Amino acid sequence: MSSSKLFTTFLFPLTLALLLQTSFGADPLFHFCSSSGNFTSYSPYETNLKTLINSLIYKTPSTGFGVGSVGQYQNQTAYGLTLCRGDVSASDCKTCVSEAAKEILNRCPYNKGGIIWYDNCMFKYLDNNFFGKIDNTNKFSMLNVQNVSDPAMFNYMTKELLSLLAYKASVSSKMYATGELKIGGGSEKIYGLTQCTRDLSNNDCKKCLDDAINQLPSCCDGKQGGRVVSGSCNVQYEIYPFVKE
Repeated sequence: MSSSKLFTTFLFPLTLALLLQTSFGADPLFHFCSSSGNFTSYSPYETNLKTLINSLIYKTPSTGFGVGSVGQYQNQTAYGLTLCRGDVSASDCKTCVSEAAKEILNRCPYNKGGIIWYDNCMFKYLDNNFFGKIDNTNKFSMLNVQNVSDPAMFNYMTKELLSLLAYKASVSSKMYATGELKIGGGSEKIYGLTQCTRDLSNNDCKKCLDDAINQLPSCCDGKQGGRVVSGSCNVQYEIYPFVKE
C-alpha cells in the first residue's frame, strides 16, 4: 500500500501513509516535484543538472552525504543534495543515490526541482540555493497500523528516546544517531533513529528534529512504528531493530 500526495509541488501539508519497509529496487517511499519552473531539453539548466547528478553520485558514497551546485548564471544553476542513512554501506549508498537520481528525473522530467526518498537515501535538487536552510515544506509521515497496548506509556517513552537521539545527532559529525530504550520494566524495547542533512547548523538540526518529534502524535499516536521525514531531517521509531549494526 502506498501513500497518496495532496499536492505535487514542494508546498504541501503533512501527509499520512502506511509504513512500508522497502528493499532497494522497490518503489520510493515518497517524492515531490517542484513548481518553481520547468526546463527544456538541451537547455543550459539540463546540462548543469546532469553534471551535478554525476558529481553527487561520485562523491556521496564515501561519507554518505553530498552537496554541490553547477552553473554560474541565474535560472541556470542547479543545486543538489544527497544523504544516505547513517548505517548504509558505501556500495549501497551509491546504488541508492544512482537509482534515486534516475527515478526523480523520470517522475519530474522537466521540473527544475524534485525530491525523492528511499529507506537508504534521499536525493534533492532545485534551481534555488536551499543549502543551510531547514526544509519545512517537503514533509511526509508513515506509520505502522498496529496499535500498542499502553499508548500513553509508549508515546512517552518514544518521545524520551527520540529527544535524546535528537540531541546526539545534532552534536555528532554525521548528524545521525540511533538507540534503544526498554518500555517500563518488561523486555520490550523501542528502537529509534534521528538524522539531519549535514548542511544544517547544529542548532538547526536540533530544531528540525524536535519539530519532527512533536509531529509524531498527529500521525502515529499509539502505533508500533512511525516516522516523520522532511528534506532536512527525519525521525523513526519501531518495536524491532531496523538499522544495521
